[in-house]
Amino acid sequence: MAMLSAAASPFCRPEEDPFLLLESSLKAIERILQLRRGLPLRRTWIEQPYGEEEITLLEEEVIPAIQQCLARIDELDQRLLAQQELLQRCQLEAEREALGELRLQMA
Repeated sequence: MAMLSAAASPFCRPEEDPFLLLESSLKAIERILQLRRGLPLRRTWIEQPYGEEEITLLEEEVIPAIQQCLARIDELDQRLLAQQELLQRCQLEAEREALGELRLQMA
């Protein structure tokens, strides 16, 4: 995944970007599963911790689903960036043409 940086943005703060939250959540889940390998995972809202079955579901179903979601988001971002770059090139070309016509009129 080639997610863009959470650096300062003129559009929103990083904590307002739900996709950055999703990416950091994935990393946190993976880190917790790695650090607690073989141990049950406690939940704050239920007495019964996640055992081997629930952890296996996380590893085999939930994590890949999040990864697929992030990959699709990356595809959408790349498409939007390409459209934005094309629009900027078109605008620059139009400005150059207008400037060229203005120079011809002034000559």
